[in-house]
Amino acid sequence: MEKAGRKPGFLIGGIPKNFGEGARLNESKYFVIEGDEYDTAFFDKRSKFVHYLPELVIVNNIEFDHADIFSNLDEIKLSFRRLLNIVPQNGMVLLNGDDHNCVEVARDCLGQMIEVGFSKNCAQRIRDVAYSSSGSRFKLGDDVFEIPLVGEFNVCNAAMAAMAARFYDVPKTKIDSAFKSFTGIARRQELRGEARGVKVIDDFGHHPTAIAYTLQALRHRYRGCRMWAVFEPRSNTTRRAVFQQQLPDALKLADGVFISQVARLEQIPEDQRLKPEKVVAAIARNGRPAFYEQNADAIVERIVPMLRPKDVVVVFSNGGFDNIHEKLLTRLKS
Repeated sequence: MEKAGRKPGFLIGGIPKNFGEGARLNESKYFVIEGDEYDTAFFDKRSKFVHYLPELVIVNNIEFDHADIFSNLDEIKLSFRRLLNIVPQNGMVLLNGDDHNCVEVARDCLGQMIEVGFSKNCAQRIRDVAYSSSGSRFKLGDDVFEIPLVGEFNVCNAAMAAMAARFYDVPKTKIDSAFKSFTGIARRQELRGEARGVKVIDDFGHHPTAIAYTLQALRHRYRGCRMWAVFEPRSNTTRRAVFQQQLPDALKLADGVFISQVARLEQIPEDQRLKPEKVVAAIARNGRPAFYEQNADAIVERIVPMLRPKDVVVVFSNGGFDNIHEKLLTRLKS
């Protein structure tokens, strides 16, 4: 929308590097907002996104999260149904046609809807995907697009963005220009530095699906490199035992894994807490080196002697993780 000269206002959970800020309010009639099913306030337990009255909605995926707010996946699905119910008939719903939860939630949607995805049932099918160390290429309908990002989820995001732009009559040349000049989001596969041939990556991923997709994407960018995942259980959901079974499957996609102590441990009853030791043991049973350490300093102390040139260390946390990225780089340099 920016490249098309629409000068949109926006409110985004991350910081888009092209803009240098996560929010902008101006006089444009276009406003792009990252929706969220989290509750609105302590006095309003409805999901925030039902207050936005959107003209166009992109539903990327629906999974269980926010265990402090929702009891189960059905409650989250109900919130998404409410969101789709308020899209006007002259509006548009762009739906991930590969996600069965999305398809189920949209079954009774009255507005215009287009399913986008890789499967044959999608009206707008993503095809001929090719990855390289510098980006991805894919076909959507008869159009070919290129983005400087890697990974299946980034291709999906780009396809959704292209479809949304088409809805507002943005020409293909403008979409191409926007994709090629997009420099990504802070804390999403962000290279924080390199020392002694070891790259340190920062990523906000804390849900098992996000962790798995990010590791798969980085495999494309850093082919042939050993990859280490360092994970801090810090979100309201990952501090709990909700993903006790899923986390090992996600993290074992790395060549080696480190997990720190659950953040703010005292806030979670012991019988509800994630057990990092069990996650580590499950990964080790799959033949991957996996270690549980209490904090960032202990992880740095243990991992640095194990690292060698061309290794990639990916730090997963939705917080600062005691500045572990800089600690790693400083220790490697010394």
